[in-house]
Amino acid sequence: MGEKILLIDDDVELIEMVRDYLTQEGFDVTTALDGTAGVREALNGRYTIAIIDVMMPGINGIEVLRRIRQESTIPVIMLTARGDDTDRIIGLELGADDYVPKPCTSRELTARIRAILKRAGGKGDGTPRAALKAGALTVWPDKRKAEWDGKPVDLTSSEFSLLEVLLRNAGQVVSKEELSERGLGKPLSRFDRAIDMHMCNIRQKLGELPDGRSCIQTIIRKGYMLIGE
Repeated sequence: MGEKILLIDDDVELIEMVRDYLTQEGFDVTTALDGTAGVREALNGRYTIAIIDVMMPGINGIEVLRRIRQESTIPVIMLTARGDDTDRIIGLELGADDYVPKPCTSRELTARIRAILKRAGGKGDGTPRAALKAGALTVWPDKRKAEWDGKPVDLTSSEFSLLEVLLRNAGQVVSKEELSERGLGKPLSRFDRAIDMHMCNIRQKLGELPDGRSCIQTIIRKGYMLIGE
């Protein structure tokens, strides 16, 4: 079987359609029809990625994501109502890796899943990649592992990918367009705040430089830059 996907949504008709499509694409799909069951499944360690619908009765998708992020960095895609920027922003602040507006096509959802799994898998030519360092930050691309001053940093898949892009270009400005393409695997959309939200989360997880600044600097109207000291 292929990668194990957890699909959390109370829309039975939609969930069956998406499950059938993803199964045909080679994925091993498990479904949960409510938030409580979804959290329990997501935290059992069997899944490669979780897809969560925001609008669910009882425990909604935002709360499901919040509970998952308290214990796990499993990649998460949120399904949000088209045009509902509030849910998207909250989801990204809580550590969602990506979001897909509903209604969406199964093909689009599959493309987003594959992009995240490709980044998380770090597939290359099989040659081990050396650790990347800048000041107190050390990143091991193959292990998807990061440390600040010798202490582990828990990053989501998207956060790790974005940080790796910045670290490979340390001391240089990286545009939001490039970060979106190389870090998130998709073009930057107009008014898309995903990059900004991810950068805010990464800053909170990393330590400060000796002078109290963040190692990730915002360069107005240009992008972001990682500095080591």
